[in-house]
Amino acid sequence: MAKYRKILVAYDGSSSAKNALSLAGKLAREDKSWIKVLAVVPKYEGDLDLIGVANIKEAIAGPGERLLAEARKIAESEDIHILTDLEQGEPYEQIVRVAAEENCDLIIMGRRGGGNLERELMGSVTARVIGHTSKDVLVIPEKSALAWGNILLATDGSPSCDNALARSLEIAQERGSKFAAVSVVYTNDEFYAMGQTIIQGLYKEADKVLDKVKKWAGDLGVQAEIFIKDGEPHLAIVDLATERASDLVVMGSHGRKGLTRLLMGSVTERVIGYANCPVLVCHI
Repeated sequence: MAKYRKILVAYDGSSSAKNALSLAGKLAREDKSWIKVLAVVPKYEGDLDLIGVANIKEAIAGPGERLLAEARKIAESEDIHILTDLEQGEPYEQIVRVAAEENCDLIIMGRRGGGNLERELMGSVTARVIGHTSKDVLVIPEKSALAWGNILLATDGSPSCDNALARSLEIAQERGSKFAAVSVVYTNDEFYAMGQTIIQGLYKEADKVLDKVKKWAGDLGVQAEIFIKDGEPHLAIVDLATERASDLVVMGSHGRKGLTRLLMGSVTERVIGYANCPVLVCHI
């Protein structure tokens, strides 16, 4: 089933989060899903006797309660039924924990706009959620809509991309979407200096990856449009998504361990930072 039954929306009151909540409601109505909206406030770890605040609980939780009241107001105005949850601690840790404990199958997060540096970093909370959760994560740009008519899968043939392939084909089959897949041959001056034999080998590997896509798509009766691009992977993927007016980019998340989970710069993270359409990240 391509439909999601339990959706967790991370809500911080930003315009991108408001848009994400609104679009999550649209998805919930289509799929008859339920939504939990989560707000996270910092956990106070100092000496309560020294801070001079009469009601420390209200001082800490108050902003979060106001966020959830705002979320409920948005939901009511759009006829969306939501459950709400307020947690204290590190935002990405609480998002990952609540999604696991509630058995959610999708986390939805908004992505702010911004300049090149902000896009390159993509948002530390989002990056950390993607690095630590086993759930699918849908990242929605601030002014983006959510549609399923035109899907682009970006794949390198790895196990995580196989999971993204299966998910994207399920979506295309169930929602009647147009489906395309791209594999990018990473090239630069160094690669070309190594000779045509090396370059040809890279293209052959990309052909093998896309042959699998065509076979899986054919088995499900999904017509697949296939592309091989070269260059910087995230730029090639974003450029193709823009050229094709894609509604959704689907990618896999390579499982990372320890410190590398916290580092920016992966192809998936950069596509999220630069794409104008939502990006669905699928985990193994």
